[in-house]
Amino acid sequence: MSKRGIAVYPASLDPIHFGHIDVAIRASKFFDQIIVAIYSTPKNKNVLFSVDERVELAQEVFADYPKIKVAKYSVLTVNYAQSVGAIALIRGLRVFGDFEFEFRMGIANKQLAPNLETIAILSDEKYIHISSSTVREIAQLGGDVSTMVPPNVQEALNMKFNH
Repeated sequence: MSKRGIAVYPASLDPIHFGHIDVAIRASKFFDQIIVAIYSTPKNKNVLFSVDERVELAQEVFADYPKIKVAKYSVLTVNYAQSVGAIALIRGLRVFGDFEFEFRMGIANKQLAPNLETIAILSDEKYIHISSSTVREIAQLGGDVSTMVPPNVQEALNMKFNH
């Protein structure tokens, strides 16, 4: 088997949901290692979980996937990716609006790091309705998010919202 390298899947994962998980697992088929990189201080986002909580939840989710590693970072994404020897960034696309944002981000990243490729993976249609903000809102209002997140995440959401 030829060496296929490392890819970084950057995300805030607040919280991680089945859409994120699907993209990471599918990406792992194309690379030797996927680093699910959780940005510690996402700008313009009010995070529910601390970065350490988000890392712990993701590590629990990917415990049975040896090719998927979880890490936190707090620098420019391309700089982090280069620091771990990545050859690609993985991005998930759910809706048309994601494409425009990811296209612009991919061009900017290519300017900053010409040797780093951006690879977009289309979300499985059964997950296109899921976003972290939707999960948080439903959970905050006491709704059932069991079809959107793994049990450990549902439990963490229940604890945050005291359900």
